[in-house]
Amino acid sequence: MTQLAILEYPDPRLRNQAVRVEKVDAAVRKLMDDMLETMYASKGIGLAATQVNVALRVIVLDVSEAKDQPLYLANPEILSAAGKTPREEGCLSVPGIYEKVQRAEQVVVRALGRDGKPFEMTAQGLLGVCVQHEMDHLDGKLFVDYLSELKRQLIRRRLQKERKQRAPAEQRAPLSAL
Repeated sequence: MTQLAILEYPDPRLRNQAVRVEKVDAAVRKLMDDMLETMYASKGIGLAATQVNVALRVIVLDVSEAKDQPLYLANPEILSAAGKTPREEGCLSVPGIYEKVQRAEQVVVRALGRDGKPFEMTAQGLLGVCVQHEMDHLDGKLFVDYLSELKRQLIRRRLQKERKQRAPAEQRAPLSAL
């Protein structure tokens, strides 16, 4: 398996629309496995293919404490949603930022599993929020889009500043020092 690079906000590629998976084949299963490894290595609970610059409708999730209950969803669709609840969310593409977002309390989802077979599941609580969050990514939407424009600008500036600070020293050194 391979760890993949996760795109970070405000990278415009995060706005790409994912296309349906025609068939869950060996290439899609490898993508799912690589995404899961990437998600675990980044200490996340969900990851969408668009976050690793692959425009396919694929998400992986694992909200278990032991990180031993992975879920693989290709072409996920919400069949029904009930209730509303605000919950704090974070995102591997928006590192270190957590904000409350209003989501459905419970969703019923249909998808293809890693085996390519269709299934339905009811998701609520953290899993329900995670499914909705990752499905938003497939449509080019980020959790920061639910926030005010002012908050988005502050987050964008903070992340850009942090990226500059963590850039390798040789990239920041003046040419005369190289």
